[in-house]
Amino acid sequence: MPRVDADLKLDFKDVLFRPKRSSLKSRSEVDLARTFTFRNSKQTYHGIPIIAANMDTTGTFEMARVLSKHTLFTAMQKHYSLDEWKTFAVNHPECLEHIAASSGSGKADLERLCEILEAIPDIKYICLDVANGYSEYFVEFVKTVRDKFPKHTIMVMEGMRLYLLKCHGGCEVVPSKRSWRV
Repeated sequence: MPRVDADLKLDFKDVLFRPKRSSLKSRSEVDLARTFTFRNSKQTYHGIPIIAANMDTTGTFEMARVLSKHTLFTAMQKHYSLDEWKTFAVNHPECLEHIAASSGSGKADLERLCEILEAIPDIKYICLDVANGYSEYFVEFVKTVRDKFPKHTIMVMEGMRLYLLKCHGGCEVVPSKRSWRV
C-alpha cells in the first residue's frame, strides 16, 4: 500500500528572494561561476551551474555551442548518432567540457553511451534520464554505469531519488530547478 505524506510541501510559488546587502558596486561585478569537485569521479568542474535539459529541442549541439561560450552546461539529447557526435567533437572540441552524453536505462541505450564515450574520450559527463528513477532497476543501472565509467561524473535528471542514487548508485549531480545538488 502506498504511503501518504501529509506534511506541508512547498513549491516555487512559496519562495521569496530577499535582497541582501552587498559590497558590489554594480551587477556587472557578480560572478555566477562556481567550482565543484565531485565525490566519485574526483573531477573538478568550473562554470555556471545551469544545465540545458536533455530534451530533443534543448539538448542540442547548437545549444551546446552557444551555452559553452558562457560556461553553461548542456545535457545532450540522446538521439544523435555516433557519426553526428564525432563530427561535433572534431568541429567543436571547446564545447566538450560543458556537455554530458545522455542515456536511458535500456541495454541499447547503454551500448550507444559506451560507443560515444569510447569514441570521444574528452566527454567526462554522463546524464542518465528515465521516467521512473525510483525503481531499484534504475539504481542498479546507475551502479553499472559507475562501474564502466569510474572517472566520469554521472548526473541524473529530475524525478530521481537523490539519497538512493548518491549513496547506493554512485551518482554525483542531481540538477534541480534551483541549483545543482552535489
